[in-house]
Amino acid sequence: MITRIISGTIGIALAAYVIQTGGQTFAIGAVVLAVLAWFEFTRAFSHRGGNPTLFSGLLGIGGMLYGAYIGQLDIILLALMGSAVLALITSVLLRGDVSVPDVCISVAGICYIGLPFAHLIMLRDFSGMSFVTPIETFDLGAAMVWVMFIGTWASDSFAYFAGRAFGSHKLAPAISPNKTIEGFLGGLVGTIAAVAGLGYLLSMPLTHMAGLGAAIAVLGTLGDLVESLMKRHTGIKDSGAIIPGHGGIWDRFDSVLFTAPLVYYYTVYVVLR
Repeated sequence: MITRIISGTIGIALAAYVIQTGGQTFAIGAVVLAVLAWFEFTRAFSHRGGNPTLFSGLLGIGGMLYGAYIGQLDIILLALMGSAVLALITSVLLRGDVSVPDVCISVAGICYIGLPFAHLIMLRDFSGMSFVTPIETFDLGAAMVWVMFIGTWASDSFAYFAGRAFGSHKLAPAISPNKTIEGFLGGLVGTIAAVAGLGYLLSMPLTHMAGLGAAIAVLGTLGDLVESLMKRHTGIKDSGAIIPGHGGIWDRFDSVLFTAPLVYYYTVYVVLR
């Protein structure tokens, strides 16, 4: 537990620096996390005997994140299309080593990991609006990234403690036996309160932010369950051990893969309207 607390504290401090700095620093941080998550993803499916196309994934994810950083949707689409074609060509050239299921898993993984991190970079790049708070003055991108991360962390934390205290009915026993309905409801209520509290701090509409908090809790839980389903399928417990006491990057960002696009489109279609 001490190791988990220490590594978590260091991680939060580092995240705060990267989020507040933004720009190239934030983009580099996102690239590092996405690449590490991709390595963990391919290693997980290799554990079951598969052979995902590692290089096409690196090319696709790197290209999508570069496109997000320079704000070019065409580059994102080109990287996605190019990596999918490369994976398919690889299966033809290495017939017998890279199977059709390997290609399908590879293309799905490139979308599953690359697109959410691209949305995260684009979310941080929003500007043109600032929020003055007693803590700090945040531009729009930094504020919404904090909303996304704090909402996701709140969902995980409140669900964990509510589940420990009151959990008795399993939420998805075939996928994640430790998750309970009571834990999910605790996470839902806690996330609504946390995101609405951030809305008050940022002078944003509380009803809209409460709704966003509910959506973060639901999608964050689904993101966690998706990773749990994949880990159960591949026969692994943790995606890695790079974060002491917390597992791998994929383990820590499984919910973010769902909540980052959510908050991005909330910002586009609600905040900026």
